[in-house]
Amino acid sequence: MALDYANATVTASNRKLLGKAVHRHKAVSKEGILERLFTLAFSGLVYPQIWEDPVVDMQAMEIEPHHHVVSIASGGCNALSYLTANPGKITAVDLNRAHVALVRLKLAGLKYLPGWDAYYRFFGEADESLNIRDYRRHLKPFLDIETRRYWEARSLFGRRRLSHFKSNIYRKGLLGRFIGMGHIVARAYGQDMTRFLESRSLEEQRLFFDQNISPLFDRKLVKWVTDRRMSLYGLGIPPAQYEALSDGTPMSAVLRGRLERLTCDFPLRENYFAWQAFGRAYAPGASGPLPPYLEQRHYAQLRSRADRVDVRHASLTDVLLAMPAASAHRFVLLDAQDWMTDAQLNALWSAISHAAAPGARVIFRTAGRETILPGRIHPDILSRWQYADARSLALGARDRSSIYGGFHIYDLAPLD
Repeated sequence: MALDYANATVTASNRKLLGKAVHRHKAVSKEGILERLFTLAFSGLVYPQIWEDPVVDMQAMEIEPHHHVVSIASGGCNALSYLTANPGKITAVDLNRAHVALVRLKLAGLKYLPGWDAYYRFFGEADESLNIRDYRRHLKPFLDIETRRYWEARSLFGRRRLSHFKSNIYRKGLLGRFIGMGHIVARAYGQDMTRFLESRSLEEQRLFFDQNISPLFDRKLVKWVTDRRMSLYGLGIPPAQYEALSDGTPMSAVLRGRLERLTCDFPLRENYFAWQAFGRAYAPGASGPLPPYLEQRHYAQLRSRADRVDVRHASLTDVLLAMPAASAHRFVLLDAQDWMTDAQLNALWSAISHAAAPGARVIFRTAGRETILPGRIHPDILSRWQYADARSLALGARDRSSIYGGFHIYDLAPLD
């Protein structure tokens, strides 16, 4: 009972943090109701795997050994992958308690599981009962109490959350279930999306898209569903970001275009995002592409560097303001700014400017193609930053996840 009470208290705190980030309208308004429904959906596990390409991130950041990287944590795939670039420190921050618990568990796995085989079985396959044994034997004794509470508490379905690691966590969470629903809809129209994984060339990938995927978006039901803002909550897209993603274009056409890029622009053998979209798992036995933090060749390095990561359950703006001035070198905002009001954006960039060391760099993604900062950030703040437009465009084209419209890089301008 005490554990259940504590869990309920922490969950309420989690929703309060999310509400501050997402809620723009009064609760009794239509927009306010949609925002609060999103907060409810987003308060649990959303991203077992996040959908920003860490390889592109690292190419953009050009991390050096003395760098302090500050990143939104999400599911931790990127923050842990950044360790392969050998930064001095990473601060990973998230409003979502579930994501914080997942990142802390992954870090404990790096430090205390007996080797890469056990680590990959736990976090790469995440589909064996041996993982529960390894949790109790190797991880539980070293976890903080909040992380233990999260994983050992029961979900709405009555099962301990820890059981996700013996039943494929990549099919769980808001995103995992959203992808699963997409597979169900496709099967209802006679299409088996897993067959895409049989493609052996870009030509075969293109043929599969043209014949099996693209026609689905012409279906009346698919158009009707995707025109509802709640339909994309499973992608972690709140009402404000839905509008930015659509920008007046029918959502079915937007999603068709993003899926076309995912399926046709990158070879399947190089794109683990496609494996997750169409297989809801990585290639069997680590035989295909993986996020850098799961690759065996990086394991020893990551294990030795795991203590460099500090995970915080807090507002990024608050964390940055509490840092010493000029103490951070790289900032990773994912797509969080699409959620923000002008006041929140200005507060965030004021905090970034406070924490930014000389030569600092910020990277982020947007649902739409263009950077969202001009006209919204006060000129006194934005004038301190230079937009790397050509490099942003070039690296955005390499992002294998293909979900976002734009990738953006801002560099701190040198002092006169």
